[in-house]
Amino acid sequence: MNLNIALLPGDGIGPEVLAQAVKCLQAVEETFNHQFVYKEAPVGAIAIKKKGAPLPDNTLKLCKEADAVLFGAIGDPKFDNDPNAKVRPEQGLLKLRKELGLFANIRPVQAYPSLLDKSPLKKDIISGTDFVIYRELTGGIYFGEKKLNEEGTIASDLCEYSEGEISRITHLAFKAAKTRKKKLTLVDKANVLESSRLWRKVVTKIGESYPEVALDFLFVDNAAMQIILNPSQFDVILTENMFGDIISDEGSVIGGSIGLLASASVGEENALFEPIHGSYPQAAGKDIANPIASILSAAMLLEHFDLGEEALAIKKAVDKALKKGIVTPDLKPKSQYGTNQVGDFIAHNIVDIEDDFNMNDENIDLGKSTII
Repeated sequence: MNLNIALLPGDGIGPEVLAQAVKCLQAVEETFNHQFVYKEAPVGAIAIKKKGAPLPDNTLKLCKEADAVLFGAIGDPKFDNDPNAKVRPEQGLLKLRKELGLFANIRPVQAYPSLLDKSPLKKDIISGTDFVIYRELTGGIYFGEKKLNEEGTIASDLCEYSEGEISRITHLAFKAAKTRKKKLTLVDKANVLESSRLWRKVVTKIGESYPEVALDFLFVDNAAMQIILNPSQFDVILTENMFGDIISDEGSVIGGSIGLLASASVGEENALFEPIHGSYPQAAGKDIANPIASILSAAMLLEHFDLGEEALAIKKAVDKALKKGIVTPDLKPKSQYGTNQVGDFIAHNIVDIEDDFNMNDENIDLGKSTII
């Protein structure tokens, strides 16, 4: 298969982790005889610095012409600490989602058996956890009308949803549930919010078309608690924009590091793939950032184009790295493996996904692996 992939490294650790994802895609090209063409463009704080806008026109044009977008990370403390800043890096990502029509954000959450002791939660609580969050991405409070009075003392953000916006992501979530454990949970705040009551009405009606899928409901405050108390109860979680943003980050503690969580943002014509973590500027250039979320985002890209065997090869190589302890310090504090070494190991093992391989464990402890 031939694919044109737009690369948006962004800010902070974005360029470092994205580079590892590209390594893995290149390994897939070689192993499975595909041809991917990569073109890079600035976005976020670096784009503001270079072009004066968080999403330059040329970057948007590249993304619209590409088959898919692979995204790094976005954000800079310079803007976070300035409440008066009129232009912010995050505006670039929000505009990109809107311009590309990326209405559905898909975030898998999984407890890896080899990492159960890395989570702050008890093993018996998180064991067996495997769910996916479908978050509506282009509506709600993030995109609603924003007001600030002249005195700067009263502010408002409008949360608005239409039946059509709710319907299109709901169908995607139900279809996903059909292929999994056949359970869908709508997370809302229907006891308080009119927009949530519309969500519940629309989702309930659509659910009648998917009788094989069990549908239940949770208020978002209870859902946030249940994700910590009993995460294995979930299969597919469907929710609106802000709630999805919050609970998907909460889900990162299950795996033991936010550096493990990948995501896909899809629309009718376009798709973007990115780790859910931020730009982590304190780690930029130090070769300590966890690249696995970015690498797994590349696997989701392959799945989007029905390249299931190729995506599985990446996932097996990631599993091998986790089992062998070839991970960055966020997962193993005394690890001497850096971002590049982890990426190299995973990329090299995409072409050798069998488990019967030899490795010098003494060298692993020293942070130097020898594969025979």
